[in-house]
Amino acid sequence: MIYMFIAEGFEEIEALCPLDLMRRAGLDVTTVGVGGCSITGAHGITIKTDIADTDFRADDIEMVFLPGGMPGTLNLAASETVTDAIKAAVEYDSYIAAICAAPSILGDMGLLEGKQAVCYPGFEDRLTGTCVPDAKVVLDDNILTAKGMGAALEMGLKIVEIFRGKVAAEELRHAVIAD
Repeated sequence: MIYMFIAEGFEEIEALCPLDLMRRAGLDVTTVGVGGCSITGAHGITIKTDIADTDFRADDIEMVFLPGGMPGTLNLAASETVTDAIKAAVEYDSYIAAICAAPSILGDMGLLEGKQAVCYPGFEDRLTGTCVPDAKVVLDDNILTAKGMGAALEMGLKIVEIFRGKVAAEELRHAVIAD
């Protein structure tokens, strides 16, 4: 199961664009609301998540997905459920995806040491021990990072590629007119 954690102040496109692509590809994705099931994004869009963080169980994690945004990233970082989910993903050798400011959470947890990762410009100092290449989306081992809202589509397609293969990702790219 892919778990997408969504907290108050999240960047809507960074969550909803990849979520849409993953579900179009038939991936099992559960959205998890930090603090409840009704979560309002940074631009006033309110969504209803599949479950609240109190209902999250870390027994079948294939990926933890963290959208960015402010103060969404800060709210994710402050959640014990989110940090426990990240630790479980590390323990299970599952994927972790973070976009925009959210890779800073991974950097603060020491998970990016010796890896390549990207983030929203200005957060690079939080990616301690990381090589920051000039790219929009970077997959290094099992950690996927992206720069921000403008990379949300590419990030979603990369997740589809990870779980369904390159052909499925390219077919979806063409189906949504992203080429």
